[in-house]
Amino acid sequence: MRVQMLGLCRFSYLGLRGYQVEHDSIEARRAYLYDPDRLARRWLWFTTVALPGWLAQTDPDFTLVVMTGPDLPEPWLGQLRALCDSVAQLRLSLVEPMDYHLQACRAAIAPHLDPQADVIGHFRHDDDDAVALDYVALTRRDFAQVQGLWQAEGKLSLDYGRGLMMEAREGQLRFTPRICHNMGVALTVFLPPQAEQTALHFNHTKLAQWMPGVQISRPLMFIRSIHGDSDSGDMGPGLPWKPEEGSINRLLRQRFGLRRGALAALSRQLL
Repeated sequence: MRVQMLGLCRFSYLGLRGYQVEHDSIEARRAYLYDPDRLARRWLWFTTVALPGWLAQTDPDFTLVVMTGPDLPEPWLGQLRALCDSVAQLRLSLVEPMDYHLQACRAAIAPHLDPQADVIGHFRHDDDDAVALDYVALTRRDFAQVQGLWQAEGKLSLDYGRGLMMEAREGQLRFTPRICHNMGVALTVFLPPQAEQTALHFNHTKLAQWMPGVQISRPLMFIRSIHGDSDSGDMGPGLPWKPEEGSINRLLRQRFGLRRGALAALSRQLL
Protein backbone atom coordinates (compact mmCIF):
# COMPACT_ATOMS: atom_id res chain seq x y z
CA MET A 1 0.00 0.00 0.00
CA ARG A 2 1.42 3.33 -1.10
CA VAL A 3 1.19 5.89 1.73
CA GLN A 4 1.92 9.53 0.93
CA MET A 5 2.97 11.61 3.94
CA LEU A 6 1.71 15.13 3.19
CA GLY A 7 1.90 18.00 5.66
CA LEU A 8 0.90 21.64 5.87
CA CYS A 9 2.82 24.36 7.70
CA ARG A 10 1.22 27.82 7.77
CA PHE A 11 3.80 30.60 7.93
CA SER A 12 1.96 33.81 8.85
CA TYR A 13 -0.76 33.05 6.31
CA LEU A 14 -3.09 36.02 5.94
CA GLY A 15 -6.55 34.68 6.69
CA LEU A 16 -9.30 35.79 9.02
CA ARG A 17 -10.20 32.35 10.31
CA GLY A 18 -8.36 29.28 11.53
CA TYR A 19 -6.47 30.85 14.45
CA GLN A 20 -7.30 31.50 18.09
CA VAL A 21 -6.10 35.12 17.89
CA GLU A 22 -8.88 36.96 16.03
CA HIS A 23 -9.11 40.33 14.27
CA ASP A 24 -12.04 42.39 13.00
CA SER A 25 -10.67 43.13 9.53
CA ILE A 26 -8.16 41.94 6.97
CA GLU A 27 -6.20 45.15 7.51
CA ALA A 28 -5.89 44.48 11.25
CA ARG A 29 -4.89 40.87 10.56
CA ARG A 30 -2.26 41.98 8.02
CA ALA A 31 -0.80 44.54 10.41
CA TYR A 32 -0.53 41.88 13.13
CA LEU A 33 0.88 39.06 11.01
CA TYR A 34 3.26 41.18 8.94
CA ASP A 35 4.70 43.25 11.76
CA PRO A 36 8.47 43.15 10.99
CA ASP A 37 9.51 42.29 14.53
CA ARG A 38 6.97 39.48 14.73
CA LEU A 39 8.05 38.03 11.36
CA ALA A 40 11.68 38.11 12.46
CA ARG A 41 10.73 36.13 15.56
CA ARG A 42 8.66 33.63 13.59
CA TRP A 43 11.55 33.07 11.18
CA LEU A 44 13.85 32.36 14.12
CA TRP A 45 11.40 29.83 15.54
CA PHE A 46 10.92 28.20 12.16
CA THR A 47 14.59 27.86 11.30
CA THR A 48 15.85 27.06 14.81
CA VAL A 49 13.14 24.70 16.09
CA ALA A 50 10.93 23.39 13.30
CA LEU A 51 13.20 23.08 10.29
CA PRO A 52 16.08 20.88 11.58
CA GLY A 53 13.82 17.87 12.12
CA TRP A 54 12.37 18.07 8.62
CA LEU A 55 15.78 18.42 7.01
CA ALA A 56 17.05 15.29 8.76
CA GLN A 57 14.12 12.86 8.61
CA THR A 58 15.35 9.27 8.44
CA ASP A 59 12.63 8.61 5.84
CA PRO A 60 12.84 11.42 3.26
CA ASP A 61 9.68 10.29 1.45
CA PHE A 62 7.34 13.09 2.53
CA THR A 63 6.11 16.48 1.39
CA LEU A 64 5.69 19.52 3.63
CA VAL A 65 3.76 22.39 2.06
CA VAL A 66 4.69 25.78 3.48
CA MET A 67 1.65 28.02 3.09
CA THR A 68 1.79 31.80 3.15
CA GLY A 69 0.36 34.78 1.29
CA PRO A 70 1.78 36.19 -1.97
CA ASP A 71 2.22 39.57 -0.26
CA LEU A 72 4.35 38.26 2.60
CA PRO A 73 6.98 41.00 3.04
CA GLU A 74 10.60 40.64 2.09
CA PRO A 75 13.05 39.35 3.04
CA TRP A 76 10.91 36.51 4.42
CA LEU A 77 9.12 35.64 1.19
CA GLY A 78 12.43 35.47 -0.67
CA GLN A 79 13.95 33.38 2.11
CA LEU A 80 11.03 30.94 1.98
CA ARG A 81 11.37 30.69 -1.81
CA ALA A 82 15.07 29.95 -1.57
CA LEU A 83 14.55 27.39 1.17
CA CYS A 84 11.80 25.51 -0.64
CA ASP A 85 13.78 25.60 -3.90
CA SER A 86 16.74 23.97 -2.15
CA VAL A 87 14.93 21.22 -0.21
CA ALA A 88 13.18 18.53 -2.25
CA GLN A 89 10.56 17.79 0.39
CA LEU A 90 9.42 21.41 0.85
CA ARG A 91 6.84 23.10 -1.37
CA LEU A 92 5.94 26.78 -1.17
CA SER A 93 2.26 27.55 -1.67
CA LEU A 94 1.19 31.20 -2.05
CA VAL A 95 -2.51 31.46 -1.31
CA GLU A 96 -4.54 34.66 -1.57
CA PRO A 97 -6.72 35.48 1.46
CA MET A 98 -9.90 33.42 1.24
CA ASP A 99 -13.23 33.75 3.01
CA TYR A 100 -12.88 30.30 4.53
CA HIS A 101 -9.62 29.14 6.00
CA LEU A 102 -10.19 25.43 5.38
CA GLN A 103 -10.74 26.11 1.68
CA ALA A 104 -7.42 27.93 1.66
CA CYS A 105 -5.70 24.96 3.30
CA ARG A 106 -7.21 22.63 0.72
CA ALA A 107 -6.05 24.92 -2.09
CA ALA A 108 -2.51 24.78 -0.70
CA ILE A 109 -2.45 21.00 -0.38
CA ALA A 110 -4.38 19.88 -3.49
CA PRO A 111 -1.61 20.38 -6.11
CA HIS A 112 0.72 18.14 -4.12
CA LEU A 113 -1.51 15.08 -3.70
CA ASP A 114 0.06 11.95 -5.17
CA PRO A 115 -2.48 10.38 -7.57
CA GLN A 116 -0.65 7.06 -7.26
CA ALA A 117 -1.08 6.90 -3.47
CA ASP A 118 -3.54 4.50 -1.85
CA VAL A 119 -3.80 6.59 1.29
CA ILE A 120 -2.69 10.08 2.29
CA GLY A 121 -1.18 10.64 5.72
CA HIS A 122 -2.14 14.27 6.35
CA PHE A 123 -0.40 16.18 9.12
CA ARG A 124 -0.27 19.77 10.29
CA HIS A 125 2.83 21.42 11.65
CA ASP A 126 3.16 24.77 13.37
CA ASP A 127 6.21 26.80 12.45
CA ASP A 128 7.51 26.83 16.04
CA ASP A 129 7.10 23.11 16.91
CA ALA A 130 9.39 20.14 16.25
CA VAL A 131 8.96 16.48 15.39
CA ALA A 132 11.50 13.75 16.00
CA LEU A 133 13.87 12.73 13.24
CA ASP A 134 12.03 9.41 12.71
CA TYR A 135 8.48 10.76 12.74
CA VAL A 136 7.83 9.92 9.09
CA ALA A 137 9.48 6.51 9.29
CA LEU A 138 7.66 5.42 12.45
CA THR A 139 4.33 6.79 11.25
CA ARG A 140 4.58 4.75 8.07
CA ARG A 141 5.67 1.66 10.05
CA ASP A 142 2.95 1.95 12.68
CA PHE A 143 0.19 2.67 10.16
CA ALA A 144 1.03 -0.65 8.49
CA GLN A 145 0.21 -2.39 11.77
CA VAL A 146 -3.25 -0.81 12.10
CA GLN A 147 -4.24 -0.19 8.49
CA GLY A 148 -7.19 -2.55 8.89
CA LEU A 149 -8.87 0.12 10.99
CA TRP A 150 -8.41 2.63 8.18
CA GLN A 151 -9.70 0.21 5.55
CA ALA A 152 -12.86 -0.37 7.61
CA GLU A 153 -13.82 3.32 7.79
CA GLY A 154 -11.63 5.25 5.35
CA LYS A 155 -10.41 7.52 8.15
CA LEU A 156 -7.93 6.97 10.95
CA SER A 157 -5.81 9.12 13.25
CA LEU A 158 -2.41 8.04 14.56
CA ASP A 159 -1.14 10.11 17.47
CA TYR A 160 2.26 10.13 19.14
CA GLY A 161 1.55 11.45 22.59
CA ARG A 162 4.94 11.72 24.29
CA GLY A 163 6.48 15.16 24.03
CA LEU A 164 8.23 18.10 25.62
CA MET A 165 6.52 21.40 26.31
CA MET A 166 9.15 24.09 25.73
CA GLU A 167 8.33 27.41 27.40
CA ALA A 168 10.34 30.49 26.45
CA ARG A 169 9.42 33.36 28.72
CA GLU A 170 11.38 36.42 29.81
CA GLY A 171 14.57 35.02 28.31
CA GLN A 172 14.30 31.75 30.21
CA LEU A 173 13.80 28.27 28.77
CA ARG A 174 11.91 25.51 30.56
CA PHE A 175 11.00 21.97 29.46
CA THR A 176 8.02 20.07 30.85
CA PRO A 177 7.72 16.41 29.80
CA ARG A 178 4.08 15.59 28.98
CA ILE A 179 2.03 12.78 27.51
CA CYS A 180 -0.87 14.41 25.69
CA HIS A 181 -3.83 13.21 23.67
CA ASN A 182 -4.09 14.54 20.10
CA MET A 183 -2.00 17.64 20.77
CA GLY A 184 -1.86 18.36 17.03
CA VAL A 185 1.88 17.97 16.48
CA ALA A 186 3.11 14.46 15.51
CA LEU A 187 -0.53 13.60 14.75
CA THR A 188 -1.40 12.05 11.38
CA VAL A 189 -4.86 11.79 9.83
CA PHE A 190 -5.10 9.09 7.16
CA LEU A 191 -7.64 9.74 4.40
CA PRO A 192 -8.33 8.44 0.88
CA PRO A 193 -6.62 10.38 -1.94
CA GLN A 194 -9.99 11.66 -3.21
CA ALA A 195 -11.03 13.11 0.15
CA GLU A 196 -11.69 16.84 0.16
CA GLN A 197 -10.37 17.31 3.70
CA THR A 198 -6.89 17.94 5.07
CA ALA A 199 -5.63 17.51 8.62
CA LEU A 200 -6.82 21.06 9.35
CA HIS A 201 -10.43 20.13 8.60
CA PHE A 202 -10.63 18.12 11.79
CA ASN A 203 -10.40 19.74 15.22
CA HIS A 204 -7.58 17.70 16.71
CA THR A 205 -9.20 17.83 20.18
CA LYS A 206 -12.39 16.21 18.84
CA LEU A 207 -11.11 13.63 16.38
CA ALA A 208 -13.16 10.82 17.92
CA GLN A 209 -16.27 12.48 16.47
CA TRP A 210 -15.11 11.59 12.96
CA MET A 211 -12.80 8.59 13.05
CA PRO A 212 -11.16 5.84 15.09
CA GLY A 213 -7.83 6.73 16.58
CA VAL A 214 -4.68 5.03 17.77
CA GLN A 215 -2.31 6.63 20.26
CA ILE A 216 1.28 5.50 20.75
CA SER A 217 2.99 6.81 23.86
CA ARG A 218 6.59 5.94 22.96
CA PRO A 219 9.07 7.14 21.86
CA LEU A 220 9.44 10.86 22.50
CA MET A 221 8.11 12.42 19.30
CA PHE A 222 7.42 16.14 19.57
CA ILE A 223 8.31 19.50 21.05
CA ARG A 224 5.57 22.07 21.44
CA SER A 225 6.69 25.65 21.88
CA ILE A 226 4.92 28.09 24.19
CA HIS A 227 5.93 31.75 24.06
CA GLY A 228 4.64 35.27 23.66
CA ASP A 229 3.76 34.86 19.97
CA SER A 230 2.01 31.50 20.38
CA ASP A 231 -1.47 31.28 18.90
CA SER A 232 -2.34 29.35 22.05
CA GLY A 233 -0.20 29.76 25.16
CA ASP A 234 -1.99 27.04 27.10
CA MET A 235 -0.08 23.84 27.84
CA GLY A 236 -3.34 21.89 27.85
CA PRO A 237 -4.20 18.64 29.59
CA GLY A 238 -1.69 15.84 29.89
CA LEU A 239 0.20 13.46 32.08
CA PRO A 240 3.74 13.93 33.40
CA TRP A 241 6.59 11.64 32.50
CA LYS A 242 10.08 11.69 33.90
CA PRO A 243 13.17 11.43 31.67
CA GLU A 244 16.31 9.99 33.13
CA GLU A 245 18.15 12.56 35.20
CA GLY A 246 20.18 14.90 33.03
CA SER A 247 18.86 13.38 29.79
CA ILE A 248 16.96 16.35 28.31
CA ASN A 249 20.05 17.63 26.47
CA ARG A 250 20.73 14.17 25.08
CA LEU A 251 17.12 13.71 24.02
CA LEU A 252 17.13 17.05 22.24
CA ARG A 253 20.21 16.00 20.25
CA GLN A 254 19.25 12.40 19.53
CA ARG A 255 15.52 12.74 18.91
CA PHE A 256 15.34 16.20 17.30
CA GLY A 257 18.82 17.19 16.16
CA LEU A 258 18.62 20.25 18.42
CA ARG A 259 21.09 21.79 20.86
CA ARG A 260 19.88 23.21 24.13
CA GLY A 261 22.38 26.06 23.85
CA ALA A 262 20.86 27.18 20.55
CA LEU A 263 17.36 27.02 22.01
CA ALA A 264 18.43 29.00 25.06
CA ALA A 265 20.03 31.61 22.81
CA LEU A 266 16.74 31.81 20.88
CA SER A 267 14.77 32.44 24.06
CA ARG A 268 17.13 35.28 24.97
CA GLN A 269 16.75 36.83 21.51
CA LEU A 270 12.99 37.02 22.00
CA LEU A 271 13.19 39.53 24.84
